[in-house]
Amino acid sequence: MIRKHPLFATLTALLLAGPAMAQETAAPQMTPEMQAMMAAYQKAGTPGAEHKQLASMAGSYDLTIKSWNEPGAEPSTEAGTATRRMILGDRVLVEEVTSQMMGQPFTGQGLHGFDNVTGKHWATWNDSMTTGLMVSQGSCDAQLACTYTGTYHDPVTKQPVTTRMTSRWSDKDTEVFEMYAPGPDGKEAKMMEITYKKRAQ
Repeated sequence: MIRKHPLFATLTALLLAGPAMAQETAAPQMTPEMQAMMAAYQKAGTPGAEHKQLASMAGSYDLTIKSWNEPGAEPSTEAGTATRRMILGDRVLVEEVTSQMMGQPFTGQGLHGFDNVTGKHWATWNDSMTTGLMVSQGSCDAQLACTYTGTYHDPVTKQPVTTRMTSRWSDKDTEVFEMYAPGPDGKEAKMMEITYKKRAQ
């Protein structure tokens, strides 16, 4: 059972009550502690410059997806499409991908956000090849060059696998995403490269 700070319930009630409560009775006086907590929640939930950065990535894309089954081998190449749009009041970017993987239809969905509390970028990923979830955290610079570290559970070993992911924009319409993970010898190896080409609006 999740235990919440007692002030959280009070503040939530005040936020939900809104104007209706104000019309019926005077709003209860908030203590300095409650006011500070209210300010902290408002600051945590207010979109900022990083969220505007994410919004600039919204649009439709054509994808070239390269996958390496083993280090040093020739990659397989598939085509795909992606759409990106902002949700939750321009706080989170959702990405939906359609492609082929190992000759089978493939769909995936990712979320990208920035946490005002931790000061970190975060991402999630799940797709039609698994029922699990990859969760990643990282940082991005002013040009949206990003580095993330993520974890997922390997279907064969059932053990967690840590991956490193990078993304960069080679021009205003082209993003290159790369994913690395431990190879058979335990050393980091490139698993995937996706080139996103943004369609004209």
